[in-house]
Amino acid sequence: MTIKKVFITGRPGAGKTTLFLKVIRYLRGKGLSIGGFMCPEVRAGGRRVGFKIIDLGSGKEGFLAKVCDPGLSSMRGLPKVGKYCVNVSDAVNIGVNAINKALQSSDIVGIDEIGPMELSVEALRKAIFKALIYPKPLVAVVHRSRVSEILRRAPDASLYAITLSNRDSILYDVLNALSY
Repeated sequence: MTIKKVFITGRPGAGKTTLFLKVIRYLRGKGLSIGGFMCPEVRAGGRRVGFKIIDLGSGKEGFLAKVCDPGLSSMRGLPKVGKYCVNVSDAVNIGVNAINKALQSSDIVGIDEIGPMELSVEALRKAIFKALIYPKPLVAVVHRSRVSEILRRAPDASLYAITLSNRDSILYDVLNALSY
């Protein structure tokens, strides 16, 4: 049996994370264990101020990135992506550990998302790239700017682009690609 790798991409606001969560809920409802991580946005006062990183297995969470204080990234050597400073410590302690645990003990690896922030941390990038080739099913949201890079590393993967017009029907396509 071929190990399935399924990637979800799309424009901001199309519903990538919503679709990812529906897939995870469905698979868990089938009795499968899902490990990995997700990075939901954090909003305050109607504005996005950062991104959490949450271990899908344990629920442990931290901050992947926050809006930088001026000069903070250069003072501490933190990776900076746009206006966000990436928290290397939480990326490693939560993200890397979540992927490693998922590769060892989960039925399926889930990652939301593989994007510039996640790939800016060397240890997390290595763990993500390991998951791309590891013989275990994977479902991942891939930032549209990283699709070609990720597909080069996992050429047998299926890619689904979610749009406003297909977001109500694409769940079934993704589940069929995973064979569940």
